[in-house]
Amino acid sequence: MGKHNEFGKEGEEMAKNYLIKKGYKICYQNYRYLKGEIDIVARKDDILAIVEVRSRSSKFIENIAETVTQKKIKLLVATADHYVTSRELDVDTRFDIITIFKEGGNLEIEHLESAYYYF
Repeated sequence: MGKHNEFGKEGEEMAKNYLIKKGYKICYQNYRYLKGEIDIVARKDDILAIVEVRSRSSKFIENIAETVTQKKIKLLVATADHYVTSRELDVDTRFDIITIFKEGGNLEIEHLESAYYYF
């Protein structure tokens, strides 16, 4: 596994632990449907959070959260729809992004709730 893949998995674990500390229950990790994958499905009260995790270990000019493309959003929405309908859930669903930036000994985690809307 490449270093960037290892850091991606490490980032997902950091995001999961962050959400647990914030009172979320982790329902599923790496949920797949057709070509889509949700990094983390988490629930807090009556909100189901579909969480995309973006990790970086070096500085780039563009914002990490802005690397989520329209194609990725469409796949996330279809996958989230399958998750919710196949379980017959009656919850509000929100699409979040957690960004993780790690450089040297510095670690920054940012949780963007309702990061995008799909109409």
